[in-house]
Amino acid sequence: MKSFNKSVAQKLSKLSDSQIQELFSLISSERDTLSSIIESLSLGLVILDKDYKLLLINKAAERWLPLTIRPLPKNAADFCEFVADKSVAEFLKTCFEKNKTNASEEFSVQASDGRIRFIQISLSSLVKEEKLDGCIMSVRDMTEQRNQEILLHRMESLAGLTNLAASVAHEIKNPLGAISIHIQLLQKAVKKARESDGLLPDQKFLEKYIDVVNDEIANLNKIVMDFLFAVRPISATFELLEPNPLLRKFAEFFAPEFSSKNVELKIDLCSDSARLLLDQKLLREVVANLAQNALAAIHEKFDGKKGGVFEIHSAVKDNKFVILIKDNGAGMSEQTLARVFEPYYTTKASGTGLGLTMVYKIVKEFSGDIQVESKEGEGSAFIISLPVPQTDKRLLESK
Repeated sequence: MKSFNKSVAQKLSKLSDSQIQELFSLISSERDTLSSIIESLSLGLVILDKDYKLLLINKAAERWLPLTIRPLPKNAADFCEFVADKSVAEFLKTCFEKNKTNASEEFSVQASDGRIRFIQISLSSLVKEEKLDGCIMSVRDMTEQRNQEILLHRMESLAGLTNLAASVAHEIKNPLGAISIHIQLLQKAVKKARESDGLLPDQKFLEKYIDVVNDEIANLNKIVMDFLFAVRPISATFELLEPNPLLRKFAEFFAPEFSSKNVELKIDLCSDSARLLLDQKLLREVVANLAQNALAAIHEKFDGKKGGVFEIHSAVKDNKFVILIKDNGAGMSEQTLARVFEPYYTTKASGTGLGLTMVYKIVKEFSGDIQVESKEGEGSAFIISLPVPQTDKRLLESK
């Protein structure tokens, strides 16, 4: 096309009016075709000049980008001012200020219907006559892909229900056996009374067995309710969030409780910025559960005296965001360590045995992994690894 235009320019003075008109019609037709193709793309496309003034934006880009007004005015200056989402606007401003025209990032944004959507924004150089002349921004809707990934992980987690159901069956067996025995004893007592003097057994005798039956029924109800709590699908609302500010916020919330019990709180968070697919409330539940377990273990070892330490660390390694939560409390035996995430397994007299099971479920819902290391008398460490969402293509930053 470039050589064609050059050839036409050289011969333009020799063309008749009709030939020029025909040529103009041909160019207009090709331009209209190109415009139709750009507007029909499912991929959002934004073209900016070297001063980041809007040259072109197609319908898909206007649909996926969180904009303050639609449609955008032609030749709109300072494109970032028209972006409604703060994180997207800051990303674009940073790229523009540092002249980064090869970058890619994924964001969670709120659509006009209130739902959360995931979009991937990629920047590349607009080159004209071997010189940088602006920026090409592509916008891709990743919502369906992310939702499919979430659904896949939920389907995988259903496989664990078999073991959970077996545990519940074992837990129900003992109360049912106790109820059966005491009802048989009551039946025998009533039958004996009817065959003799017709008087009912002593009131204390009846109440004793009925109380046992009622206690076991209550126990069964608790087991069933806990089971429903454990197997109920986690209602997660995923967003692309930076975990470090959340971890610091959670730590500040329970810091007074640790301080009142003479436990030192240490926070060491990495400087690397990473947005993860998270649910803020569920992440808080994970940290709070591990913090409470650590507090109990520290109290068991130090009994309220100084010396207890609770730590939260973070790092980015091999496309994983790693959260380390550790304490120097009583630690766990090898037997407890091997069963720590099993439903209904607990070493606490009043524990349900479901706290760490829920922690495990939530981490798996985040497509992550959790491991635990512990030694009796020395403390425990929980290592949570969460995936950093990767874009389809890796781009090198321009230097």
